Amino acid sequence: QVRLVESGGGLVQAGGSLRLSCAASGSIARINSMAWYRQAPGKQRELVATITNGGTTNYLDSVKGRFTISGDNTENTVYLQMNILRPEDTAVYYCNANIRRTYAVSYVTYWGQGTQVTVSS
Repeated sequence: QVRLVESGGGLVQAGGSLRLSCAASGSIARINSMAWYRQAPGKQRELVATITNGGTTNYLDSVKGRFTISGDNTENTVYLQMNILRPEDTAVYYCNANIRRTYAVSYVTYWGQGTQVTVSS
Protein backbone atom coordinates (compact mmCIF):
# COMPACT_ATOMS: atom_id res chain seq x y z
CA GLN A 1 0.00 0.00 0.00
CA VAL A 2 1.23 3.49 -0.86
CA ARG A 3 -0.06 6.68 0.70
CA LEU A 4 0.51 10.34 -0.01
CA VAL A 5 -0.23 12.68 2.87
CA GLU A 6 -0.28 16.44 2.37
CA SER A 7 0.00 19.15 4.99
CA GLY A 8 0.56 22.88 5.24
CA GLY A 9 -2.55 24.39 3.72
CA GLY A 10 -4.49 27.19 5.35
CA LEU A 11 -5.73 30.75 5.14
CA VAL A 12 -3.35 33.56 4.28
CA GLN A 13 -3.63 37.15 3.14
CA ALA A 14 -2.63 38.18 -0.35
CA GLY A 15 1.12 38.65 -0.54
CA GLY A 16 1.74 36.05 2.13
CA SER A 17 3.43 32.66 2.00
CA LEU A 18 2.63 29.04 2.69
CA ARG A 19 4.64 25.85 2.46
CA LEU A 20 2.97 22.61 1.49
CA SER A 21 4.47 19.20 2.23
CA CYS A 22 3.63 15.79 0.85
CA ALA A 23 5.10 12.59 2.23
CA ALA A 24 4.89 9.28 0.40
CA SER A 25 4.94 6.13 2.47
CA GLY A 26 4.51 2.41 1.99
CA SER A 27 6.24 -0.27 -0.04
CA ILE A 28 8.08 2.10 -2.37
CA ALA A 29 10.93 0.96 -4.59
CA ARG A 30 11.40 4.17 -6.55
CA ILE A 31 9.68 7.49 -7.17
CA ASN A 32 10.08 8.72 -10.73
CA SER A 33 8.51 12.15 -10.20
CA MET A 34 6.28 14.11 -7.88
CA ALA A 35 3.98 17.02 -8.61
CA TRP A 36 1.47 19.47 -7.21
CA TYR A 37 -1.91 20.05 -8.85
CA ARG A 38 -4.67 22.38 -7.80
CA GLN A 39 -8.38 22.65 -8.38
CA ALA A 40 -10.41 25.77 -7.75
CA PRO A 41 -14.22 25.65 -7.40
CA GLY A 42 -15.85 25.22 -10.78
CA LYS A 43 -12.54 24.77 -12.57
CA GLN A 44 -10.56 21.84 -13.89
CA ARG A 45 -7.61 20.47 -11.99
CA GLU A 46 -4.38 22.02 -13.26
CA LEU A 47 -0.73 21.10 -12.96
CA VAL A 48 1.15 23.60 -10.80
CA ALA A 49 4.67 22.20 -10.57
CA THR A 50 6.62 19.00 -11.12
CA ILE A 51 9.97 17.65 -10.01
CA THR A 52 11.70 14.55 -11.33
CA ASN A 53 13.89 12.15 -9.40
CA GLY A 54 16.86 13.91 -10.96
CA GLY A 55 15.69 17.32 -9.76
CA THR A 56 14.32 18.77 -13.00
CA THR A 57 11.45 21.15 -12.30
CA ASN A 58 8.64 22.67 -14.32
CA TYR A 59 6.02 25.26 -13.39
CA LEU A 60 2.68 26.63 -14.46
CA ASP A 61 3.36 30.01 -16.05
CA SER A 62 1.24 31.91 -13.53
CA VAL A 63 3.30 30.64 -10.56
CA LYS A 64 6.78 31.02 -12.03
CA GLY A 65 8.94 33.20 -9.82
CA ARG A 66 6.54 32.81 -6.87
CA PHE A 67 6.38 29.06 -6.20
CA THR A 68 9.26 26.65 -5.71
CA ILE A 69 8.98 22.87 -5.75
CA SER A 70 11.66 20.82 -4.03
CA GLY A 71 12.10 17.24 -2.93
CA ASP A 72 13.84 15.11 -0.38
CA ASN A 73 14.59 11.75 -1.99
CA THR A 74 15.68 10.17 1.28
CA GLU A 75 12.35 11.02 2.91
CA ASN A 76 10.14 10.53 -0.19
CA THR A 77 8.79 14.02 0.42
CA VAL A 78 7.99 16.92 -1.88
CA TYR A 79 7.47 20.53 -0.87
CA LEU A 80 5.82 23.52 -2.49
CA GLN A 81 6.97 26.90 -1.20
CA MET A 82 4.38 29.46 -2.24
CA ASN A 83 5.26 33.14 -1.96
CA ILE A 84 3.48 36.33 -2.98
CA LEU A 85 0.19 34.46 -2.90
CA ARG A 86 -2.77 35.88 -4.81
CA PRO A 87 -6.50 35.31 -4.35
CA GLU A 88 -6.51 33.40 -7.64
CA ASP A 89 -4.19 30.83 -6.05
CA THR A 90 -7.09 29.74 -3.85
CA ALA A 91 -7.75 26.07 -4.50
CA VAL A 92 -7.44 22.57 -3.14
CA TYR A 93 -3.86 21.50 -3.74
CA TYR A 94 -3.18 17.83 -4.49
CA CYS A 95 0.07 15.93 -4.34
CA ASN A 96 0.77 13.45 -7.13
CA ALA A 97 3.55 10.89 -7.45
CA ASN A 98 4.65 8.36 -10.04
CA ILE A 99 5.80 5.39 -7.98
CA ARG A 100 7.09 1.87 -8.55
CA ARG A 101 6.19 -0.33 -5.63
CA THR A 102 8.54 -2.92 -4.21
CA TYR A 103 8.65 -6.02 -6.46
CA ALA A 104 6.60 -4.25 -9.12
CA VAL A 105 7.80 -3.67 -12.69
CA SER A 106 5.69 -0.70 -13.65
CA TYR A 107 4.98 2.76 -12.26
CA VAL A 108 1.60 3.84 -10.96
CA THR A 109 0.31 7.34 -10.27
CA TYR A 110 -0.92 8.05 -6.75
CA TRP A 111 -2.80 11.03 -5.36
CA GLY A 112 -3.04 12.63 -1.97
CA GLN A 113 -6.30 13.67 -0.35
CA GLY A 114 -5.75 17.39 -0.98
CA THR A 115 -5.18 20.39 1.24
CA GLN A 116 -7.10 23.67 1.07
CA VAL A 117 -5.26 26.91 0.37
CA THR A 118 -7.29 30.09 0.71
CA VAL A 119 -5.85 33.50 -0.10
CA SER A 120 -7.86 36.50 1.03
CA SER A 121 -7.66 39.87 -0.69
